[in-house]
Amino acid sequence: MMNIPVTIISMLLFFVLFFGIGFLVNMLLRMSWGVAIAYLPIISIFFVGKVRVFEYFTNSKAAFLDLGHRYSTLGTADVLILSSGLAGAIGAGITIKLLRKNGYQMF
Repeated sequence: MMNIPVTIISMLLFFVLFFGIGFLVNMLLRMSWGVAIAYLPIISIFFVGKVRVFEYFTNSKAAFLDLGHRYSTLGTADVLILSSGLAGAIGAGITIKLLRKNGYQMF
């Protein structure tokens, strides 16, 4: 159980972290929604799942059952923190779209 200041700081850090990563990746790869699309199936699995990535391919059933159990038992603070990271990735996509629409050229 996390206290409120730690949760708020973590939410802010995840938002800024994934906004920055999303902005840079979108700018370099010219894919506005790349990080936002990859966030749920890939990035959140790395944070929530405790099995090795290799096991998702070799022992898929057990690995995904464990992942489903871990997702279902997430605390409110964990859901808020992961959601703020997703919001940062979506915010980066929106920002890149607006910048490109207004004529800003990146590379």
